[in-house]
Amino acid sequence: MSDENCSQPDARTPADAERLPSGMLQTLYARYEAELSRFLVGVLRDTHLAADALQATFIKLAERGHQVRAETVKGWLYRVAYHEAMWLRRRQNVDDAAVRRAAWSRTILDQPADAGLLRQETVELVRQAIGELSAEQQQMVRMRIYEEKTFAAIAAELGIPLGTALARMRTALVRLRQKLERQQ
Repeated sequence: MSDENCSQPDARTPADAERLPSGMLQTLYARYEAELSRFLVGVLRDTHLAADALQATFIKLAERGHQVRAETVKGWLYRVAYHEAMWLRRRQNVDDAAVRRAAWSRTILDQPADAGLLRQETVELVRQAIGELSAEQQQMVRMRIYEEKTFAAIAAELGIPLGTALARMRTALVRLRQKLERQQ
């Protein structure tokens, strides 16, 4: 650096010349921090993520704030904050998906090698036991379990009282339990 650059009180490097002065940054932070923080909490529904988005917003302001016109600073801040929040949300969704995949693969790896075969055998035993029920009980099990209908809907469809539908299902489940216990 030459002596004439040192004697100038306002001498800045080219990188510094492209940044918002720190005094201006502090003023804008004091003015908009609280309302931007509330906005980000509303968008993200997480105070920690909102704090991260707020920090990233003001970092961008420090880097690029010199390019923003004074009359549009507030809108610029909200737009940048929103984009930062959306980026964090996408990042969180990607991370959550990775955790779910890892948990799923761990669940599969933790199962014994014959777990699939045992499950198939159990399903076949249950099907056989259902086949041995009376026609009314088979119909009740099919409608309730396979078709996922409520007891009220089943009763209305069959034209029977709700109590009768509940009794048929209970009887069918007791018989199924007895048949399956005998087979094991």
